[in-house]
Amino acid sequence: MKESWKPGTLIYPLPAVLVSCGAAPDEYNLFTVAWTGTVCTEPPMCSISVRPGRHSYDLIRRTGEFVINLTTRSLARATDWCGVRSGRDYDKFREMGLTPGAALHVAAPIVEESPVNIECRVRQILPLGSHDLFLAEVVGVQVSAELIDPATGRFALERAEPIVYSHGTYFALGEALGNFGWSVRKRPSVQVRKRSGR
Repeated sequence: MKESWKPGTLIYPLPAVLVSCGAAPDEYNLFTVAWTGTVCTEPPMCSISVRPGRHSYDLIRRTGEFVINLTTRSLARATDWCGVRSGRDYDKFREMGLTPGAALHVAAPIVEESPVNIECRVRQILPLGSHDLFLAEVVGVQVSAELIDPATGRFALERAEPIVYSHGTYFALGEALGNFGWSVRKRPSVQVRKRSGR
């Protein structure tokens, strides 16, 4: 049995990310975004949706740059706090004990404590209603070297314990269910050896 609800944004869970912005240390800011996503592979592009009234909105609109910083269990409190406090009133890096680091291709800072920092340059701003969509090209990515398996080169993000947001609640990710394509992968054939009658 189903209930009929009014139209709404119920595509959950979503990544809860910290977006950093600002072109100089005296204006660096962080804010939490759950409405973010991948939109294109070549060129690599992503998006964030931001309310025009937010402090960071004007910073990103002016500079045309931002960094998406993936979050983890250890960053859960900072992720929530930065979503309910305004950069007009607080230095969020200092309040949360986070380290602004140098991005490679944009002026906005990275969050050193984040395992993945995705440097973005705005290509288009789409006014949609309550939020504007910042469509951006990914111009650089930094990842934590300690999460790279030296034997295989695999980036093991799960070791950082990433978190997601679902309808007002943060969750840690659970067990792995299978790698991409596992549902159609052929199982290795089992060869049965016949015993000799001797």
